[in-house]
Amino acid sequence: MDQTLETLLNDMKQEIDKWMAYISDENAENIVKRTSLQIGIHDYALLEYDKGRVSMTDHDLDLSMPLDRRTPGEPLTEELVREHIVPELSSYMQRKLDEMPSLVIDYQFTFNGKFRVREGDQTLCILTYIDETKKKQLQERISIYIANTLEAGTYPTKPLETFFLSRYTLDEGLFPDADPAWIIAVFERIQQLNKGNQHLAEHRSYLITALRDWAEQRWLPRYFDNIGTQWQPEYKKKTDIHLENTEQGPIELLIYAAILILKYEPSYSRGAGLTMLNCAKELGSERAKRLTKEGSGTFAKDDVRMRDEMVECTANDVFAEVSIAIKEETGESYARALRFLTRLFSLGFPKSYQIKLKSSVKQWLPIKGLAKSGTHRFFANALEYPELYPFMEEYAQAAMEPFEWYADTDGEKNCMPGSYAVFGLGLKDKTYFPLVEDYMGKVDDEHQSVQNHFTVAFTERHGVHTETIPTLVKCMLHCTDSMKLKIQSDMEHGSNVMLLLDQVRGLPYHQVEHIVYLIWGGTDKLKKIAAKAEGERAQGLTDLAEAACRK
Repeated sequence: MDQTLETLLNDMKQEIDKWMAYISDENAENIVKRTSLQIGIHDYALLEYDKGRVSMTDHDLDLSMPLDRRTPGEPLTEELVREHIVPELSSYMQRKLDEMPSLVIDYQFTFNGKFRVREGDQTLCILTYIDETKKKQLQERISIYIANTLEAGTYPTKPLETFFLSRYTLDEGLFPDADPAWIIAVFERIQQLNKGNQHLAEHRSYLITALRDWAEQRWLPRYFDNIGTQWQPEYKKKTDIHLENTEQGPIELLIYAAILILKYEPSYSRGAGLTMLNCAKELGSERAKRLTKEGSGTFAKDDVRMRDEMVECTANDVFAEVSIAIKEETGESYARALRFLTRLFSLGFPKSYQIKLKSSVKQWLPIKGLAKSGTHRFFANALEYPELYPFMEEYAQAAMEPFEWYADTDGEKNCMPGSYAVFGLGLKDKTYFPLVEDYMGKVDDEHQSVQNHFTVAFTERHGVHTETIPTLVKCMLHCTDSMKLKIQSDMEHGSNVMLLLDQVRGLPYHQVEHIVYLIWGGTDKLKKIAAKAEGERAQGLTDLAEAACRK
């Protein structure tokens, strides 16, 4: 057995050596200098032993598969692992860490082991390493960043900075006595500085991930047993558990995490947010109970509730939902609901919201590819009343916000708040062409493509001519290359080419190239068409092709 143990230890040390050599090859200096908030790269390693096989990785593995009792007996025992293997590997890893370039390892490093032994699967911490000098440097850098970049700052911040800061502020090793209210204030300031910025969703994603990891991996296990799985947790409150303060302290962070998930995460993540709120309620939080029923309490009751003989509206900012029940299918009912929504946004209600609609009418906009949701149906129903168009425009102007999306859409059906009202009005009346152009200027075409479907419907409804070409150009500028737009013959008719040329003058060549691609399939095809054309039409097509190629 001694010879077997010695051989096994050598195999484990060789795996450690290979992994350390691998991470040492990284260009640590260039990686770390991207932000002052990164002081090292690696903070975790896992060694796995399974029936004579040894491997190293930097993330947890799933060792939940049942033991195969038909294989020869496993020579390792729990006692052997604890008393001989773990101490030897701990000393060896410490020596290797001392030899590593400083920037490769973070201020702290955890080395775990998962061992298959006779008694079953065993997971142990082999080594926990903390560089106190680095830790102090990092704490100072974080304080300086918060003071200068967040508290005194006025510009959007970098997502990479939020990635590290969100993890560190919740790191009890760095901030063991951090005030949850301070953490929430930091997270809110990050969102405030990045409001209207294209990276806002990325910042929020990092904040939510850090909060969710903190809640599910560190805080909830203190009070609840997970009787579910890692991927589908189900929490059962531990017996004889008592939380002294059910309204302040860490439970504030738990509720804050739940609110962010419910407001901003995709619908499939709502379960995690609801679970957190339910756990807070089980621990006795009255605020969690109120949030579920009434919202955050930020708004006056008269602002989030409206009820009369025609319509009933209730808004919950925690769930980012507005429930609308149409009691009488009349234009006035929808007008009252529209005024309710518009006022909500003027008061700061989340624009990434959804409408839960109760109505006996089921209308949809004549546009393919839109989500068939309650939000969509409400505006399609309202569009049946021309007297409501001014109210719909007012709503759209209040609701439109770059990098926000209706909460009941995702993927290819993502759309910015205000989309249904703008699309409906744009198809109904040329008076609203300027509204369509304003909308298109706010669209994030990297995360939304429903404007493609609207643009196709727009050309089918209004055609291609003097009045529509300016708006059509604005639409095409924000559509994706995947759009199938069959307007080539219409655009080449009469003076339309010259009108198009006038609209694209002064645009960067790549935008002109994009428009040419959507209409003709590319500049090469346009050049061939121009070569066969005659007179003013030939000159216009040639000039357009040149504008698309001029860098």
